[in-house]
Amino acid sequence: MVRRKARQRISYDNKTLTVKVLPLANSPGGHRLGVNSLAFDSDNSILYVRSIICFELAITQHSYSAGRDGVLCAWNVARSPSAKFTSGAAAKPQPPRFRSQVEAHTHWVNDIILAHSKTALVSASSDITVKVWRPLANDGQFPTTIGQHSDYVKCLAAPEAHSDWVASGGLDNKIKIWDLNGAGERMVIDTGEAECSAKGSVYALSVRGSVMASGGPDSVLRLWDPKSGKRITKFVGHTDVVRDILINEQGDTIMTASSDQTIKVWSMAAGRCMSTLTMHNDSVWSLYSDHPQLSIFYSGDRSGLVAKTDVRGSSGMDEGLSMAIAQEHGGVSKVIASEGVVWSATSSSSINRWIEVDTNTGVEAAESPREERISSLVRRPSVPPMDGKDVPFSKDDDKAIPLNCILKISNVTPMTHRGFEGSVSRTSIRRQSEISTSEEDLDELVPFHNLPDATIEGQNGLIKHELLNDRKRVLTLDTAGEVILWDLLKCVPIRSFGKRHLDDVRPEVDTMESIANWCTVSTRAGRLAVALEENYCFDAEMYADEADIQQNIEFRDDQRINLGKWVLRYLFASLIDEEIRRDEAYRKQLKESHPPIKPRSGGLHLGSLPPRKIDNWQKSDEDSESISTPRARNGLPAVTPGLTIGVASPGLAQVMSNGTANAYRTPNAGEEKAVSGDYFSTKPPQLPGPTAEKAADNSSEGKAETTQSPNDTDKETKSSLFGKKLRLGFPRKLTRRPSVEVAKPPLVEDKSDESSDKSSEKDEKPIDDNFHGVVQKMRIEYDSNIAHYPEDPLITCIQTSMPNETPVLKPPPLTSVIIQEDSPDSGGLADLYRGTVGSAGLDADLIEGVAPTWLGELLLRNKTPEKDIVKVSFVLQPYQSLLPSIAGPDGNARLNANRMLRAKKIVTYVTDRIDPKGQDEEDPLKPEEYIDLYCHDQPVPHNMTLATLRAHVWKTGGDVMLYYRSNGRKPHLEKQHAEAKERLAALERRAAEEAALGSEAPPGG
Repeated sequence: MVRRKARQRISYDNKTLTVKVLPLANSPGGHRLGVNSLAFDSDNSILYVRSIICFELAITQHSYSAGRDGVLCAWNVARSPSAKFTSGAAAKPQPPRFRSQVEAHTHWVNDIILAHSKTALVSASSDITVKVWRPLANDGQFPTTIGQHSDYVKCLAAPEAHSDWVASGGLDNKIKIWDLNGAGERMVIDTGEAECSAKGSVYALSVRGSVMASGGPDSVLRLWDPKSGKRITKFVGHTDVVRDILINEQGDTIMTASSDQTIKVWSMAAGRCMSTLTMHNDSVWSLYSDHPQLSIFYSGDRSGLVAKTDVRGSSGMDEGLSMAIAQEHGGVSKVIASEGVVWSATSSSSINRWIEVDTNTGVEAAESPREERISSLVRRPSVPPMDGKDVPFSKDDDKAIPLNCILKISNVTPMTHRGFEGSVSRTSIRRQSEISTSEEDLDELVPFHNLPDATIEGQNGLIKHELLNDRKRVLTLDTAGEVILWDLLKCVPIRSFGKRHLDDVRPEVDTMESIANWCTVSTRAGRLAVALEENYCFDAEMYADEADIQQNIEFRDDQRINLGKWVLRYLFASLIDEEIRRDEAYRKQLKESHPPIKPRSGGLHLGSLPPRKIDNWQKSDEDSESISTPRARNGLPAVTPGLTIGVASPGLAQVMSNGTANAYRTPNAGEEKAVSGDYFSTKPPQLPGPTAEKAADNSSEGKAETTQSPNDTDKETKSSLFGKKLRLGFPRKLTRRPSVEVAKPPLVEDKSDESSDKSSEKDEKPIDDNFHGVVQKMRIEYDSNIAHYPEDPLITCIQTSMPNETPVLKPPPLTSVIIQEDSPDSGGLADLYRGTVGSAGLDADLIEGVAPTWLGELLLRNKTPEKDIVKVSFVLQPYQSLLPSIAGPDGNARLNANRMLRAKKIVTYVTDRIDPKGQDEEDPLKPEEYIDLYCHDQPVPHNMTLATLRAHVWKTGGDVMLYYRSNGRKPHLEKQHAEAKERLAALERRAAEEAALGSEAPPGG
């Protein structure tokens, strides 16, 4: 079976522009999309955030964050090391400040974790990669990929912060263990193989000691041995997705959070669920605890509730105090606590910090008979507070926890508080609809904190986009509702329309054009990303006179610019400059190592070898300031390849145009190709002199000349030689002759050729199938030239595109450039290179090793992959027969041409046939000035292309019907045609009368 080759693509994003719309990569302001995860380094006081927002707080006064935009941020945190964050603390920490950030992933970051002695921040993303970033290193190294899954990577786990390995779980039903010392993949565990489960995706993962636990959409908790990879056991009890897992220090107690609104506590010794906690009324998404026995833990759910539960001194997990710390405006994807504060991450791009609540203070005293009835039912546990002293609780104690902050920890056990004795068997206070009639007067749940202590503000990310018809502009909508118009070629915003609907803005800025798709646009990471692939990135073109070009460049009337080629040329401009510098250094070194051979005195001098032909563009000497388009040879006008009109008659041999096979390639000045003389005629070009007249006569007579291919010529030659051999081998008259055996000389194998071929194969260097392979080919050519022409200078093989093909663009230097590979072995795109427009030259070695060959051919040799020309068929008729027809003798007026052919070229095609002497006048009019085209009774603009005409005017299938008519500026055309029609009608009438008279004449008269 033949393996499918990996497909590579180049991506770039417009994220380096206006801070108001899309911030710079190193500009302060935070993330653009939601936050998924947090991690805290207690040694360095660093807080990390996941879900593409991760942040960390450190004693070194900096923190980190990661979010759904694929970016990891660092934040400076100013705080007093002695400050204790309690509900009554006077000293409060200062809000974090932005420090730096790094673009780690191209998709959502789903989880982050600290490992390797807390020096490595490992991130898992939906771009199927697992990466490690060392933020405390001084080398400023970018995140490196340590492995990948075949589907989204959802979670990470490590046995401890000092471990040298991490485990990752993904939607590919795999748990993979990675070595952080560079050894790569250690182990793969298939979570669905044993039971052939279709729901083996891993959503939650946790490791402690010799136990690793995983959970997912099948609601089953599975335990694994991380050393052998074998499954230990499984626990069944949840009824929905397992979202998060905690394991205590001894590894004998496991806590799980699920979308079934419960938190379950499992015992390894008992092999069953010991407690089911129901303090939440919605899916529980996040758990956190730094207590060795999980006696204090925090939880967050989809409704935005952030809860703290303290079961120290209680007889079981379902007894203790559970309270509401805060209420977020969206689902809490991650909650974490340390150093007296609680951090919460949501789908918002901002991160909130809440002051910790000390649960040792107890619950406030009752102030009404209603509260007395509740408080009298609450008992105080026998374990004293941590400070060993009884704390008096009264209404004057501002440290006490209000009653309306208390959550019912379980539905099957009494509601208990530290500081009260008694019990009440009722439903959770939050479930007002389930409260009994005797408790209808209970207060509604009120979180302890109304507002966060500090907020790390995020930015407005892009959430929606619409690509306009011209395929070079796009409208975007951000999270604040603002609509922005972007230029994909220049990578800059054009205009802001404020807070409006995209559907209302698009009609104001869209144009009636039809351009082929040359890129894919995405806003999934909160910014505008553009992807280019070899299969289609060279399909779109635009006319130079329609481009906003401020440079002094001379273009042909029909000069077209390839959009993909144009953008790639300047995304990698610094790379091209670096390759040119390296090329010059290599040629100089090669020339110095091969000095010219001096002829011996008195020896025979044979003269120098003939000069080699150099096929390269030359700059115009007439105008040193402007760059002119090279002119074709032999006095023929230069043409754009592929812009020809040919007869498209079914059943007849199609007349092929003389354009190049590649419609998107501009021929070099040194190339000699047969080109059409008037852009659209199917006749060969007219040459001056008698040859031209003879060719014209032959064409007028309708004679067609066929050309044989070299293969046909070879076949004919072989057949004729074979026939001669047959004729020479057989005598004219067959007679019987005695058979005489003639000894044949023994065949001697010529091994010299084989040995030389083998030696040449050994000498030939293998050519890499990447960008570097293009460089290798050029250097091999240099080596060959220096060996055969040591006296001649080494001319560079690099041929970059001319400014008339790709006018200068200046994308922002910080625009990200990513090279990705869609490999058959992986389930998505894997990053091969990540850099910026400004750093491409510095990363030349890395890009040469991973970039595709077609990119190297484009940038260094100005070659694009050959593709078939997309043509449009149309029928061209005179309007109401007022002008002569352009149809041939057979009456066929069906033609076809390149989809980018403009209407005015069709008009020129018409005037060349109905008004051939029009251009010989003293002050000739342009064809489009006196001939108009119509489609569906609508006038066709002269600059409209056939593709636009078909998509926006014709709007149906089949051949496009076009009609041409005079606009009155040359009335003699219609007059001459009318007179010709009258003469023809008179001749027909006269012929009919003569035929009638002949039939009435008597026989023999």
